[in-house]
Amino acid sequence: MILLGSKALSLDEVYRVLFDHEPLELEEAALQQVEENYRFLQQFSAKKLIYGINTGFGPMAQYRIPEADTLQLQYNLIRSHSSGAGKCMPPLLTKGLMLARLSSFMQAHSGIHPEVVKLLTALINQHVYPCIFEHGGVGASGDLVQLAHLALVLIGEGEVYYEDKRQPAAEVFARLGLQPMQVHIREGLAVINGTSAMTGVGLVNLIEARKLLGWSCILSAMINEIVEAFDDHLSYELNAVKKHAGQHRIAEVMREILLDSKMVRHRPDHLYKELEEEIFKDKVQEYYSLRCVPQILGPVYDTLLHAEKVVLQELNSVSDNPVVDHHHGNVFHGGNFHGDYISLEMDKLKIAVTRLSMLSERQLNYLMNDKLNHKFPPFMNLGKLGFNFGMQGVQFTATSTVAENQTLSFPMYVHSIPNNNDNQDIVSMGCNAALMANRVIENTFEVLAIQVMTMLQAVDYLQCQDRLSTFSQRIYREVRAIFPKFIEDAPRYQDIRKIKEYLVEQVPVKV
Repeated sequence: MILLGSKALSLDEVYRVLFDHEPLELEEAALQQVEENYRFLQQFSAKKLIYGINTGFGPMAQYRIPEADTLQLQYNLIRSHSSGAGKCMPPLLTKGLMLARLSSFMQAHSGIHPEVVKLLTALINQHVYPCIFEHGGVGASGDLVQLAHLALVLIGEGEVYYEDKRQPAAEVFARLGLQPMQVHIREGLAVINGTSAMTGVGLVNLIEARKLLGWSCILSAMINEIVEAFDDHLSYELNAVKKHAGQHRIAEVMREILLDSKMVRHRPDHLYKELEEEIFKDKVQEYYSLRCVPQILGPVYDTLLHAEKVVLQELNSVSDNPVVDHHHGNVFHGGNFHGDYISLEMDKLKIAVTRLSMLSERQLNYLMNDKLNHKFPPFMNLGKLGFNFGMQGVQFTATSTVAENQTLSFPMYVHSIPNNNDNQDIVSMGCNAALMANRVIENTFEVLAIQVMTMLQAVDYLQCQDRLSTFSQRIYREVRAIFPKFIEDAPRYQDIRKIKEYLVEQVPVKV
């Protein structure tokens, strides 16, 4: 049980809620603060002009709303903004969104009735996920469109995913005995006005990108191993003189993976002695995609570390407007709904992950090209050259997927388009940035799956299983259990899918 309230949520707790399905419980003291905040707004808002309570919204805020219409105003807002398009987000991303919105509400600055947080908690715990469309919000007055679809479900309308089926929310509520949210003061605006969609997707992105970084370290170590690279480019001494924490950590992880390898070579044993050859058969230094991994993945590590800090800060913040402050007895109007923090971090994250996929593609190309490696048959073809094709077909898939990543890496953060009668004259596009980063991450798992397939074929070509490090042998055995060695040509799309699922589910090394 994860207790949600006064203590900030950690990424580990987020993981346990999203992936391990640990239930949430609302801290009683924090729930009492939500109640007090609501009671304060109820009293404070009488005979005062407060945005979104007795005014219109956005550029229509100049219009006063009669008291008799204020509750219907909230329903109008929810229904009018439930205008998303495209695909519905996968339930995992929607669950992240719901957790982010609940966390913001539990800071007790939104003026909502406690029944909102209780209903939201019940939906998460019972695995009821609103159908929230990918296309909609511009990430400035919050993720308005995406969160409107959450609000639509909270009032018992719209559609949800429940038991792997898309179905009307009203039917699922009736089946589970759930009461829809009632509007008391400003629940409509409170639900839709915040950064919770981009933050929720960002949380999933952080977790998945960490897995990718771990796998990239493993595969980068293994390729150095199977080509019998020299070990000094991973040494503590070489990397210590470059003052970047990420580079140090990547080199350290790779040294740990290769700790007892019988294949990686020690340079003094081979080159630091008198030699008679005029031309050396072996490269004195490996290609950059093998030799410079700490310098390439180090910035990825540092980027993810900073993104984690920012996204968790947003998760544990109030992203509402206005902010209802019962402690100081005031309601503050501003722009905490603006998503620049998340938008910029998601752009940086997707660029970093794209770079990781580019490294994977170059390592893959090195294994495929016999003119580069001088060690393996073309396309890692273990059959008859010219008659069989080996890994030739899957390389096309990896190359095209990395190319898509490169195009997707154009930053959304600098792609503001004014809208809402120019009321929203500069916007973050944060949810777009987060969803595009998620697409890049998904793509990269596919690229790494193809790299894994190729590397295992290389191990079998060399018959070097017993010389691999203990760690590498474990990876070899686990993947070979779902992807046997092949010689004859056959469709490989199912193999890519199975290995991708393995990579997503396993966390063999923590970077």
